Amino acid sequence: MPGGERQTYSEAYAAEHGTFALIPAAYVFLVDGDRVLLQLRAGTGYYDGWWAASAAGHVDPGETLVAGAVRETLEEIGVDVDPSELEPITAMHRTAPTGRPVDQRLDVFFAARSWRGIPTLQEPDKASALEWFALDDLPERLVHHERFALEGWRDGGLPAVTAFGF
Repeated sequence: MPGGERQTYSEAYAAEHGTFALIPAAYVFLVDGDRVLLQLRAGTGYYDGWWAASAAGHVDPGETLVAGAVRETLEEIGVDVDPSELEPITAMHRTAPTGRPVDQRLDVFFAARSWRGIPTLQEPDKASALEWFALDDLPERLVHHERFALEGWRDGGLPAVTAFGF
């Protein structure tokens, strides 16, 4: 490896500085012209009955954000997205007012304008519907931080890095 072997933090350093956890997640909005595909969350205990990104989920250990986005899109709605076709929307550092480590998130949002396959629900225990919405007529119950990212992207000027909930 150029520059020498990669190094890692010591156990002592990790024990002293490891009080902060950050959970990475990838979100993909399928976009067709002026429409976006959303899924209706159900059965998860988190924003059930609210519309959300076409596909989203935690990045697995050892997996890149882009690989996680591609995997989640295939797992959740059965379509294959080429990594080169994922358009970055924003990287969002997000929190909730609880202060708990589980609420410390790094959400990376992508738009995909091309894919292979027909979007269909693959995980009916996590979502109950897929529906296309006009980008300028989004549903009232759209998960808050997802609305922030989608509307900011639609309207232009959304920074590459955003914060939500602070």
